[in-house]
Amino acid sequence: MWNQLRTDAYEGMLAETIVMNGHNGDLINAYLSRPLGSGPYPGIVLIHHLPGWDEFYRETTRRFAQHGYVALSPNLYSRFGHGRPDEVAAMARGAGGVPDESVIGDCEAAMNYLRALPYSSGKVGIIGSCSGGRQAVLVVNRTKGFNAAVDLWGGRVVQAQWELTPAQPVAPIEYTKGLSCPLLGLFGNEDQSPSPEQVNQHEAELKKHGKEYEFHRYDGAGHGFFYYDRPMYRPQQAMDGWQKVFEFFSKHLQG
Repeated sequence: MWNQLRTDAYEGMLAETIVMNGHNGDLINAYLSRPLGSGPYPGIVLIHHLPGWDEFYRETTRRFAQHGYVALSPNLYSRFGHGRPDEVAAMARGAGGVPDESVIGDCEAAMNYLRALPYSSGKVGIIGSCSGGRQAVLVVNRTKGFNAAVDLWGGRVVQAQWELTPAQPVAPIEYTKGLSCPLLGLFGNEDQSPSPEQVNQHEAELKKHGKEYEFHRYDGAGHGFFYYDRPMYRPQQAMDGWQKVFEFFSKHLQG
């Protein structure tokens, strides 16, 4: 839970960049953070947003480690080259985006990497925001093995026909029947990607297939309301959202 640490408790963590095998065995880099200790600890795979594999995702990876998780954020843009996050993200957009199959393969590989660690509890969750929220939904709709998933305002879970591309040939909502774990979704009611109507459509599809999920919607918030470095930041809604994320993962990964 948020801010429930004890003042007399020991805290320590390791955080480092690693190299791992991703989709098709490709070598990709990733950011790993874990508490110091023998565990066992549950794992979290973090899918970065469209601005890239950036400082926000490194900080968020460490935040999960502070809360008792082994957290791993794979660089989904590894194959496009290296540079500053915005430069690499521009390369990815210029190439038509990262293919969905590559994302699924990298996230499955990250899940297996975490589960194989000697201090793993065996349970692994996944979380993503913006494009990463869409991809988190896609991954758990198309694969098995994750124990919980969080979608933070993932745009294009619902996609019109004209929005489909060779890299994204099928909207994630079309795979809802295959959802393999509980899903938490956090959305701003002022967002247009996804819009409230698209969130309604996604929720209706989850109900249709009898899936376990929680959706929470925030008035006064739009897209990216966790991002404290941007004008869309909404502190009150963000902190309530973080509390819901920690409660959800605690229930499904630590309980």
